[in-house]
Amino acid sequence: MRPAVCESAENPPSGGFSSLENGFTLIELVATIVIIGILAVVVFPKWSGTSGFDERGFRDRVVAGLRYAQKSAIAARRTVCASFSSPPASVTFAISTANGAANCAVGNALAGPDTNPLVVTATGNVTFSALPANIVFDAAGRPASGAVISVTGLPAALAITVEAETGYVH
Repeated sequence: MRPAVCESAENPPSGGFSSLENGFTLIELVATIVIIGILAVVVFPKWSGTSGFDERGFRDRVVAGLRYAQKSAIAARRTVCASFSSPPASVTFAISTANGAANCAVGNALAGPDTNPLVVTATGNVTFSALPANIVFDAAGRPASGAVISVTGLPAALAITVEAETGYVH
């Protein structure tokens, strides 16, 4: 016959855990809910496709490309042209071989910072409207005319504007 053993938290019954350890603690439940909330905020919008990540990324790359084109025109003392086309939505940049008027259809491709031709292409279902369809920066970095580029899926406040007098891109 086995001797009688006092069952307590320090001495649980021989068959498993004591009845105090059958559930989750409040801290474990709250931590789980917080982790699920963070994942829902960060991951779900990317999967749903309605968050505007692709549109905003395309807009930011076009702004950076236009600023680079303007700085390249000033540095090289050449005319640089940005040409918008779709589908797919893309912007290609060309630099004139001689100082003077640029034609977006001819000229050498403008090399980007990584020495590859500077081309900005949209991902996903991104579209845009650009007025005018080509932006030409002269050797002083001034555009031939002002321009407004609107990217679909973004509020109007995020439209790209090229100022006519200064060439400032914002």
